[in-house]
Amino acid sequence: MKELVNKLKGDRVIWSFVALLALFSFMPVFSASSNLAYIGHGTGNTLGYLVKHLAHVCIGFLIIYWVHRVPYHYFRAISKIALPIVWFLLLYTLLKGTVIAGANASRWIQVPFIGITFQTSTLAASILFIFVARYLSKTRDESEPFQASLIQLWLPVFITLALILPANFSTTALIFAMVIMLTFIGKYPLKYIGFIIGSGIAMFAFFLLVAKAFPDSRFFSRVSTWGSRIENFTTDKPDEDDYQIEKAKIAIASGKLGGLGPGKSVQKNFLPQSSSDFIYAIIVEEYGLVGGVSILVLYLLLLFRFVIASHKANTLFGKLVVVGLGFPMIFQAMINMAVAVELLPVTGQTLPLISSGGSSIWMTCFSLGIIISVTKKEEEIAEEQEEKERRREALQRLIDKELAEEDLPADEKIYEEEGSYSIEDNSRNPMNAVLNKYRAERIENRE
Repeated sequence: MKELVNKLKGDRVIWSFVALLALFSFMPVFSASSNLAYIGHGTGNTLGYLVKHLAHVCIGFLIIYWVHRVPYHYFRAISKIALPIVWFLLLYTLLKGTVIAGANASRWIQVPFIGITFQTSTLAASILFIFVARYLSKTRDESEPFQASLIQLWLPVFITLALILPANFSTTALIFAMVIMLTFIGKYPLKYIGFIIGSGIAMFAFFLLVAKAFPDSRFFSRVSTWGSRIENFTTDKPDEDDYQIEKAKIAIASGKLGGLGPGKSVQKNFLPQSSSDFIYAIIVEEYGLVGGVSILVLYLLLLFRFVIASHKANTLFGKLVVVGLGFPMIFQAMINMAVAVELLPVTGQTLPLISSGGSSIWMTCFSLGIIISVTKKEEEIAEEQEEKERRREALQRLIDKELAEEDLPADEKIYEEEGSYSIEDNSRNPMNAVLNKYRAERIENRE
């Protein structure tokens, strides 16, 4: 185990927080999956769901490990190549997507020969954030006119959002907000950001008008759901989403300070999305206010660590990648928790690293792998500088030691490390050639 841990590079604090969240997720998922077990095969045995979640988490950590070993600057080119592929996958999802039980939207595709489903919007978000970071870092020193940025930056952004919007408004809104935040941090002109926000609102309004004109089209089937959720949030009209919120509030109220205990939740049997969208309510019911606040604090600490990692990055692309991939993860968690306590309308956002689900966990881990790769690069740079300094000091110590033996005055003070190098053993000390040449020159000058 110690050898495995030593192979993990990058920010160990981020590794630790991610591991804590993943480990904590097993008990809530195991407990909250009981209603799915009853619906699926009527026995209530959740062991299969626990094993499935374990497999998802293990694959996720393998993704982090593999991705964090890749130099993060490789993703500059990868994002440009991958974006058209993402568009194709999003279009395929709209036309041929799969509907999973508990959701009435085609957001998933079936992976051939494997039998698993994959939510393409999660991949699209990560690739788009890297693409935006690439553009902003490229144009920081070479300012481009606004017309050029419309084609090179905003056209790909709006194409991606347009392909996600019909099936998933909350994800579209979150991605758009994070792109705006990223451009603001990347010093994109504020007047142009304002224009882009206005254009985005106008395009969304046009989409709603078209949806009203063609209400029976499958591409606009989700519009009525959005409207009903907002209406339910602002009024007391009963609805299925209102039913979920009421059950979530009962669960949170039942938890009190210390909770009912692991596995003792009652509302998990009534919440349709108890292991994914509303898992935070189950956590509070079983672990109380203490457990709910602890999860919130863990996400905030992870956010703080992302800020530190971004600050330490020595390239603008590295800084923007950490912000672009790390901040959406935290905001998604905040949205999930806000929905559970009815601060926001129902959105369908999962709790990163805790909610059950394969593609959401894997793409979160993909983003974390890139972030850790950025921190690994800074760690490697620091180690290289330290090694160079150590070798320089060692060489100076050897030179001064030889000069002292020749009874020659040393030009600089030394701090000796016993046994670091052997003067006689040239195979162990490749710097002896430099040392002998320097010594010969000094002896010749003395004579």
